[in-house]
Formats: sequence, structure tokens, C-alpha cells
Amino acid sequence: MKLEKICQKVVALVKEVGYFLKKEQENFDTSRIEYKGLNNLVSYVDREAEKKLMEGLEKIVREAAFVSEEDKSLHQLTNKTYHWVIDPLDGTTNFMHRIPIFAISIALMQEREVVLGVVYEVSRNECFYAWKNGNAFCNEARIQVSQNVALSQSLLATGFPYGDFDKMIAYLNTLNEFMQKTHGLRRMGSAAVDLAYTACGRFEGFFEYNLSPWDVAGGSIIVKEAGGKVSTFSGTDDFVFGKEIVAATPTVHKEMLQVIEQCWD
Repeated sequence: MKLEKICQKVVALVKEVGYFLKKEQENFDTSRIEYKGLNNLVSYVDREAEKKLMEGLEKIVREAAFVSEEDKSLHQLTNKTYHWVIDPLDGTTNFMHRIPIFAISIALMQEREVVLGVVYEVSRNECFYAWKNGNAFCNEARIQVSQNVALSQSLLATGFPYGDFDKMIAYLNTLNEFMQKTHGLRRMGSAAVDLAYTACGRFEGFFEYNLSPWDVAGGSIIVKEAGGKVSTFSGTDDFVFGKEIVAATPTVHKEMLQVIEQCWD
């Protein structure tokens, strides 16, 4: 597979769909909001964007199956070699409240490895992308993770749990530690944006639990190709399907895992 050429086509596609999202936000119909679960929202915009993405991606890699958020029948890997993992609107709640932080996230997986990722932050017109062994970019400019080497010099991102509150004590203990040991924490409302910002050095690290593959797959390879490290809370590589993620510069990643280990025992 010529991943660079595939990536270029995906970038063009997400920009087309991103234009659709931006126009829809201007006149969004709140009466058409649906609830998939506690605080888990979806709208006609998510569904239409997903349809547009799947139609376009099917033409780019015809043999690939899909793992996608809005169709429950597409939540798992199949026996095919390639899968597109897509989130048509990461940051739906922001979108519905007219907060300009939301993104399209696309990943291509070969077996269980992410080999290509694209995150398009629509409002800022910033497209982050990477492919295996091909570096990471934002709007054609190469990006790298922050050169800050210490947790004490770091700004971190996180995401608040919205449906699974069983681990709240451990999470709040982790926040307490990071608040005292960093420059601060930010909650943007989109894991894909958090990962993209970590990849380009705006954040030194990001952590969150209770995540799905479409939340993290696209952004994870962008962080890795930008020189960062990505894992689960326990340091394993199963972050796409492991429901938790730590992404950071290599040295900050190590320190973050140490703090998380203390709080999540």
C-alpha cells in the first residue's frame, strides 16, 4: 500500500466533510438530538457525516471494512486485513453547544496496527495526519512533540468521564496529583483534538479512560510519528481497544505512568 497517497486522499475527503459540518453548525437543529446513553449524544449531522466518509473511504481502499461509532453493527473488527476506524464528529457535545472544538478522526488499521491517521479540526482548518514511518504533519508542515522533558514543565489534557463513573475516585486522585505537579490541565472535549495537540507540542501529554477505538485510533499514530509515546495506563500497546490511553513526550509519558500507577492501584 502507498500510504502517503492514501493519506492525501483521506485529507481531501475530510476537508469536504468538514465543510459540511461547519455549515450545519451554523443552523443546527437541537430538536434532532438523540441520546445513545447517559450524556452520550448523537445527531443527524453525525450520521450524515459518517455516511459521506464511508462512501469516500470505500473508494480509496476498497478491500477495507469499517469500525465506526454511529453504527452498532460496525463496532468490532472483522476478519478482513484492513479496517477504517472513523469518528465523523468527535466533540459532538461541543458542536451542539456551538463550541468550536470538534474534529473528524480517521484511522486505517492493518490487522491490529494503526498505519495511517488523520484528525481534522474543522473550526481552525487544521488537518493533522501521519502514516507509518512517514513523520507527522499539520497542513503540510512537519510537526513534533514538545521538547519539554519534565512533567513539572508540562501542560496536560484529559477528558472527563461522562457515562462510566466506577473509577471516579482513582481519576480524581490522578487529577489531584497532576494539578500539583504540572503547569495545569485542560479539558477540550475531543480526544482526537487532544491527541493532535499533543503531537504538535501544544500539550506535553494526554490521558483519559472509558474511550472507544474511534476516539483514539487516528490521533495515536500522529503522536507516535511526531516522536511521542502512546500506551494504556499499565504501559501496554493495546490502547486502541483497551479503553484507556496515555500519550505524551517520551520522558513525560514515563512520569505520567508513574503517577497513574500510584493512583489506580
